[in-house]
Amino acid sequence: MHELTELIRQDMKPALGVTEPGAIAFAVAEARRHTHGPVRRIVLRLNSGMFKNAFTCGIPGSSEVGNAHAAALGAVGADPDKGLECLDGVTQEQARQAKEMVAAGMVQVEVAGISSRIFIQATVETGEGEASVTIQDAHTHIVRITENGRTVWEEPGLAGSPEDTGEAMPLIHRYTLAQLREYALTVPAEELAFIRRAFEMNLALCQAGLDSPRTTYARYLLAENGGQLISRDERATASLLCNGAIEARVLGLPQPAMSITGSGAHGIIATMPLYAAYRVQGYPEEKLLRAAALSYLVCMYIKEYSGKLSAFCGCAIAAGTGMACGLVLLRDGGEDAMARTIRNMASSITGMICDGGNQGCTMKGVVAVDAAWRSAGMALHGAAIAPVHGINGPSPEQTMRNMGRIASPGMTGTEKTIVEIFDAKQKKRGGHA
Repeated sequence: MHELTELIRQDMKPALGVTEPGAIAFAVAEARRHTHGPVRRIVLRLNSGMFKNAFTCGIPGSSEVGNAHAAALGAVGADPDKGLECLDGVTQEQARQAKEMVAAGMVQVEVAGISSRIFIQATVETGEGEASVTIQDAHTHIVRITENGRTVWEEPGLAGSPEDTGEAMPLIHRYTLAQLREYALTVPAEELAFIRRAFEMNLALCQAGLDSPRTTYARYLLAENGGQLISRDERATASLLCNGAIEARVLGLPQPAMSITGSGAHGIIATMPLYAAYRVQGYPEEKLLRAAALSYLVCMYIKEYSGKLSAFCGCAIAAGTGMACGLVLLRDGGEDAMARTIRNMASSITGMICDGGNQGCTMKGVVAVDAAWRSAGMALHGAAIAPVHGINGPSPEQTMRNMGRIASPGMTGTEKTIVEIFDAKQKKRGGHA
């Protein structure tokens, strides 16, 4: 099996709700497993991106939102063996208990630092002791477990700080755009069959959004598409399938998304607009799978530069650029057309902020679909921003690197400002993150 196939396979995972609340609940649930007796207090330390993304995000199994509620649900109702789907099966009684814990001030949430590197430290205190779980770099990647201050497990060679860097070159960066495209066009089709599950899962999530009275954008986009799930309008269908699923996800509806780079919204944007084009235009399924594989890989390429949880909207920028390249592949465009598409995307939506996982992600998804359709369409007709302009580089690889650098380290100050705004909102309403 090709190493890029395995890279996609390992990264593509189901996630129930937005991945940040799921990761918080998972960390707390794992810490709870190492304690005995009733919970007295939960202390949560998060990097800025984790704090921000879960701040007002819907949580499956609950009508509440935010970091503290995700943590409380992790203590009373999550199953850590389910990973990012740990909140699957939460009962109304457990949701009530979690709400009471938060109201009683039993959950303390702190920002551990301004960083795009994933960091969660969840400490659960009971009358009989305490346990702590530390997660770093990936949403369910546990690096340390302590019981009553004693380390009972630690990953060998642990760096320690959420600010530490210096990792080896990521596998994806060893490839050029030309090589990624060649892989997508030539890899045996059967190696990509597993990607079908992403379309099935994300389509079901979109339908859940359309069926729910809680969504607003999904029904608007359905009306805009003539009341049809699949119409003859390729872009309107793409926006509906993509953003109906995103809205359902950020509201916390109890259906999973297929994530990529640790994000359900990234996974949705990377796949569903391509699925819409496939349905409207009647492309062969094999071509769809190849386009999705390329979309995932370009998304990963940019994300490895920007960081998993940065101040810019990787859903629109990284996944949107990947999806735009996939669209070019569906339309039989070559490497030059893809390079032009990347420059068009880099010069248009790079810099769009991420202000957490919330209903605003739907609007960002709408912009991403529109930008991708424009960028790809123009590029296929030779219209593109010249490499000399703006953040574009002399090669598509350099352009993607520059896109990532805008986020990290470029938008560290923006991230700090966003967190300060959230902190002020939290203090004003006297609530919990």
